[in-house]
Amino acid sequence: MATEEVNKPQSLPPYPEMIMKALEALNEPNGSNKSAISKYIESTYGELPEGHTTVLAHHLNKLKENGDLVFFKNNYMKPDPNAPPKRGRGRPPKPKESVPPGTALSPPRPRGRPPKDPNAPPKSPKAKVSTPSGRPRGRPKKIPRSPEAAAAVAVTPTAVSSGRPRGRPPKVKPQLTEVSVEL
Repeated sequence: MATEEVNKPQSLPPYPEMIMKALEALNEPNGSNKSAISKYIESTYGELPEGHTTVLAHHLNKLKENGDLVFFKNNYMKPDPNAPPKRGRGRPPKPKESVPPGTALSPPRPRGRPPKDPNAPPKSPKAKVSTPSGRPRGRPKKIPRSPEAAAAVAVTPTAVSSGRPRGRPPKVKPQLTEVSVEL
């Protein structure tokens, strides 16, 4: 955009001013479309920069966003001064409570986690957070076995304290009975 303003002749007024003059001169009841505004500016001011249509579109959008122009049914028009202001999207903000004059306001609380106190005593590393059941969180630590218990397990690996072997039990096969056939 800066290069476009450098390239245009100094005799041209700024684009928002040209757009407003075009709307006043055209004076259409339902507003004027972009091509009508462009033709009026070209006929009135003659020599325009190369990117006239893009610059015009940019300034029309800017004026529309600022509320200086109203865009309705593909036409641009000046806003009605008697019309109520357009409400933005979303829920309107809550009204501010009035504070009596002379009251000192406390600064708002800063966001985020408060910084640690450098003067606070250090926490002991053994202080563990326990659950309501009394057990600490997570998987229990593995307790090393005594050498006698380790030897007993090495001899009988399937022996468990509950007396049942580990894993799925073997499938029970029905016993076959001998049947004699007489001929």
